[in-house]
Amino acid sequence: MDMKGRNVLLLGGSGLVGMSVARELMPHSPARLIVCGLTQADSQAAVDELLADPALGRETRVEAEWGDIFLPESMRERRRSDVVADPALRGKLLDDLYGELTEEVLTRSALGTMLRRHKPHAIVDAINTATVLAYQNVFDSAAHLREHADTASLADIETHLSTLYMPQLIRHVQVALEGMRRAGTGLYVKIGTSGTGGMGLNVPFTHSEERPSRMLLAKAGIAGAHTLLLYLMARTPNAPAVKEIKPTAAISWKRIAYGEVKRGGRAVQCWDATRDIPLADAFDGTPDVYAETGESLRGVYLDAGENGLFSLGEFETLTALGLMEFITPEEIAQDVVREMTGHPTGHDVVAALDASTSGPTYRAGIMRHAAMERMTDLEREHEVDSVAYEMLGPPRLSKLLFESAILSRLYENLDEVAKLDPADTAARAEQLVRGSTDLRVRILSIGLPILLAGGDRLMRGPAVRVPPAAGQPSSDPRLPENGWVDLRPSNWRKWCTRAAAMLEESGGAGADQGSQRDLEAGDPRSIRPGRMAAWVFRVEDRGARMKR
Repeated sequence: MDMKGRNVLLLGGSGLVGMSVARELMPHSPARLIVCGLTQADSQAAVDELLADPALGRETRVEAEWGDIFLPESMRERRRSDVVADPALRGKLLDDLYGELTEEVLTRSALGTMLRRHKPHAIVDAINTATVLAYQNVFDSAAHLREHADTASLADIETHLSTLYMPQLIRHVQVALEGMRRAGTGLYVKIGTSGTGGMGLNVPFTHSEERPSRMLLAKAGIAGAHTLLLYLMARTPNAPAVKEIKPTAAISWKRIAYGEVKRGGRAVQCWDATRDIPLADAFDGTPDVYAETGESLRGVYLDAGENGLFSLGEFETLTALGLMEFITPEEIAQDVVREMTGHPTGHDVVAALDASTSGPTYRAGIMRHAAMERMTDLEREHEVDSVAYEMLGPPRLSKLLFESAILSRLYENLDEVAKLDPADTAARAEQLVRGSTDLRVRILSIGLPILLAGGDRLMRGPAVRVPPAAGQPSSDPRLPENGWVDLRPSNWRKWCTRAAAMLEESGGAGADQGSQRDLEAGDPRSIRPGRMAAWVFRVEDRGARMKR
């Protein structure tokens, strides 16, 4: 993508790597560069720093954006811990986290709102998502919940739910994808992490005496899950192009200085022992054994950005040959911008997964044909039409297969289906279902109810795969759409339209017309339930595979 004249959103843009990406991007003259940090102060300081750099061009308008993109828009400037501590806010957060991804949820989200506001052509995401989620520490939350299991309150349970990693990651990816689709974003580049700085499970730099710590492994696990979700996003039609640069070494550095040592933005206070005490008494709460000096810790440090301040000894150990070693933020930024501008670096993890995963094969295609022929022969031999067992899912598949099977008993080919009379088909379909015990039993036994032609009566078995949810009326049109065999005229009208579209897509073409169209074995006019359901999934539900 040519960055000139484009709008680029930098998530985590005020951080060490984000600022390096900004500096690398500005010579490419994007129209707007939106630098997003957690706080307004962070973002504005980053913008001021970029604008003050005489080496950077002035063709780009640099803007500040801020807030916690993992929270709803109304809470984006609040600390997450404060949100979770507030019962009303926590409830709203959990509703948006665990409910369906509706248009309202997308509109309420900070990230969705940001994308709608800026409509970026490209996004660079330098937020360490895995750290953000893992450091909520589900292990501490679980231990607290278990310790107080007998007296646990709703607040305890909700607080624990707010720390679970996967629901947060899944909702974040869903919001990102749908938000980018609506914003018209063409490119998304994630700067990810391995969770261990490229080291293995023997990493000695951990968060506890465990080697490695559970929290560190959680970070690595989230990072891996995020990568695979991005890999799937890259295979989604109408999604932006997706890339991920995953540094596997310590990232350093921002500056070297002498001064006050801070942790989490706060100065480390100095303390001194007032007296020595017996070892046996050292941890029993004996008072007045230490006192604050009134000064803060000072020294020479290397500022590693989000990773904190390191002493000479810490930096020397961390980056030593054979340990974590290190990579500079400028090198990461160069990889990012080269990928953005169409120059492969060999460091895009999504492309690497694409190149190394095993996809469909020629042999499997031949074997598929043999398997289908044998199953067809056995169905003829045993005089049975199996249709569906509802083990593959979703129930919508079984519904489509049975409705197609009904059409195959009422009509000779797709030409007839494309000309059907909806009311007549509804009456004949109901008559068929009432008269065919085998067909009816097969439908009801796998948990699909049958909505009769009038729309006000229904046949069902003991189990229903798609029952109304609490408070959902049984007349909700989503129910038959998602998993009921629907005999109403309105549904057969839909199948009439589908059949016409299937015929138009095939164009009556066969192998004689070359390889322009995808071809299935057999007459394209024939009514084959599997082929018809596949067409609905591929075309109507926009579930087509992009890559083979």
